[in-house]
Amino acid sequence: MVEIFIRTLPFFAIIGLGFWAGHTRFFTAEATAYLTKFVFFFALSAMLFRFAANLSLAEIWDGRLVAGYLWGTAFAYGLGLLVAFLRRLDAPTATVEAQCVAIGNVGFLGIPMLSRLFGEQALAPIMLVLATDLIVFSSLIVILINGGRDGRVRLATLRLIGLGLVKNPMIVAITAGLLWSAFEIPISAPLNDFLSILGGAATPGALFAIGASLAGRSAERIEVAGWLAFGKLVIHPALVAVGVLVLFPLDPYAAAVVIASAALPVAGNVYMLAQHYGIAPHRVSTAILISTAASILTVPPIIAWVSP
Repeated sequence: MVEIFIRTLPFFAIIGLGFWAGHTRFFTAEATAYLTKFVFFFALSAMLFRFAANLSLAEIWDGRLVAGYLWGTAFAYGLGLLVAFLRRLDAPTATVEAQCVAIGNVGFLGIPMLSRLFGEQALAPIMLVLATDLIVFSSLIVILINGGRDGRVRLATLRLIGLGLVKNPMIVAITAGLLWSAFEIPISAPLNDFLSILGGAATPGALFAIGASLAGRSAERIEVAGWLAFGKLVIHPALVAVGVLVLFPLDPYAAAVVIASAALPVAGNVYMLAQHYGIAPHRVSTAILISTAASILTVPPIIAWVSP
């Protein structure tokens, strides 16, 4: 485990560097927002497109992986909802808390860190995890919040979900890469170098952006946020482990990548949704802060445990 901790330390050190830059105002909130846009729309998209363009859908798709991850994540989501309802929270707030328990920072932390720790071939299972989160659970939170407020799901809600998926650069990059591969279009050396160089900025850029964004978060409702962080860092990967090791057993390598993905801290896009709908944004912000800080100690032993 010590070796895994040492290998993950540089990733968290870059997050810490970004936090220092944001905390000291060396990196302003505006600068952080633009860096996040660069990573989200360009660097990570280039990395995902390049990988997907060199594989076919048959090589990436794994129904058992999706089923195992979906089972564990749905169970964690349901547990988050149950705890919230036992505390007599309304449906929209319960939905936001469930999203914290079940959705990790796969895009900005998982892709750069796990692809380095497990090798580039880990991107295939990571992309399936990411796609499941975006297509299923990012859609589910919109449906539950709007349905809870309106009493029913409107056509406008479904339209909003569709536009959100079409406009998400990660989904677009993966889809475009698979189409490129399906039409057997060769990737020229200059294009490959371009994608490699641009995609290479994803790791330091994403990690630094995470740290800088954390510097602007306030810590409120520590007890609730602590439960959400515990649910995300411990309960979620444990349930996913049951899904991919017992119910829908995968090969050890794929199972390790999926469980490690589930062990990541609360995703930043949960805060964006909470802020957009005006539902417990400070609670979510604190959960992201606590879970990211605590993941320095929880992620390495989980990776050490699952590594084949």
